[in-house]
Amino acid sequence: MGIVNIDDDLHDQVRRAIKVSCRSINAQAGYWIRVGMLCETNPTLSFNEIIKREFNSAGVSAQPLAVSEA
Repeated sequence: MGIVNIDDDLHDQVRRAIKVSCRSINAQAGYWIRVGMLCETNPTLSFNEIIKREFNSAGVSAQPLAVSEA
């Protein structure tokens, strides 16, 4: 494990994101790095397709939510 120097503004964005994502600063930064790497290496896939593929490879059954009419 090493230390990564990032811009102060980006670090502030990570700090804000953890309040929503319920991740640590390191976990959020790692998530963004991993997703960014997957997006760069799979440019024809959308973000949603990449996340769905990752869920599937982890054995998570991510079913779409049913839309109810009001």
